[in-house]
Amino acid sequence: MSDLTKIPVTVITGFLGAGKTTLIRHLMANSGGRKLAVLVNEFGTVGVDGEILRQCADENCPDENIVELANGCICCTVADEFIPTIEALMARAQKPDHILIETSGLALPKPLLKAFDWPAIRSKITVDGVIALADAEAVAAGRFAPDVAAVDAQRQADDSLDHETPLSEVFEDQIGCADLVLLSKADLAGEEGLAAARAVIEAEAPRKLPILPLTEGVIDAKVVLGLEAAAEDDLAARPSHHDGADEHEHDDFDTVVIELPEIEDPASLVSAIERLAREQRILRVKGHIAVAGKPMRLLVQAVGERVRHQFDRPWGADPRRSALVVIAEHDDVDEAAIRAVLLGACEGASA
Repeated sequence: MSDLTKIPVTVITGFLGAGKTTLIRHLMANSGGRKLAVLVNEFGTVGVDGEILRQCADENCPDENIVELANGCICCTVADEFIPTIEALMARAQKPDHILIETSGLALPKPLLKAFDWPAIRSKITVDGVIALADAEAVAAGRFAPDVAAVDAQRQADDSLDHETPLSEVFEDQIGCADLVLLSKADLAGEEGLAAARAVIEAEAPRKLPILPLTEGVIDAKVVLGLEAAAEDDLAARPSHHDGADEHEHDDFDTVVIELPEIEDPASLVSAIERLAREQRILRVKGHIAVAGKPMRLLVQAVGERVRHQFDRPWGADPRRSALVVIAEHDDVDEAAIRAVLLGACEGASA
């Protein structure tokens, strides 16, 4: 097999809640006739993003071409899940024209790129490009990148200080591996926010990268697909904090699943999630909620104090099960305290 016959793969990375799923939904609906397959990797045992994408399945990306890898971070389960999944896709009579991989918000892209050199698949697929999404509003506010000057000044004053957080390392690794950076939520950031976020990205990037604004995941597929980067052959130009390490750990982060009763008032739940972000430093919340008297599921997605919710589809024959996946840095996960806040919202609204 020559390189020309390899199936291109686009790796879509980015921090928690940056808009990866929204971008993939847009690409599925605007594939330009390409037959797509989508691999979704979630941090936690309850898949939400894969189910959202299945609602967008069509003839160019049927339901069976949407595969969830929910047993751990994709960069840590390459041999167990990723390779067999790719082999299964390649064995189908109708192979996809292009594969999209949505990594979890905590995944490091580089270990995944190294997997493309595995003998079982290296002659069959190639990394067309790595797309990094960054929340423009958050980056502009300095939430996901360190203040390099301030850190250096404090280090000079006290050699024992190290203010580079796990979040910043993940962010920097994702930018360092990218072929294209999309600044999502551009409408919320505004022109000044976009300029500030662009400056942060340019300071972190190891090489000159195209940086484009993005709102609601809308972008011409020709800009994102067909980059022909062959990123697996260009690893040296994609530095990582974990270069030289055989593997990395996700002990810095933890996830819990909180099951809830039906709620009366979604606004009370939103307030509780905002409180968790403020008081317990919760990074991400996502899941489905049953609302009393409503036949449709309430889809909840939160990044910090920014909470979005909407009714997505009827429960139908599915059990009306309310469950939220809550993600934070390991030391900030107090399951009992999180459960108390969320249950308090449910009980308070029904009282």
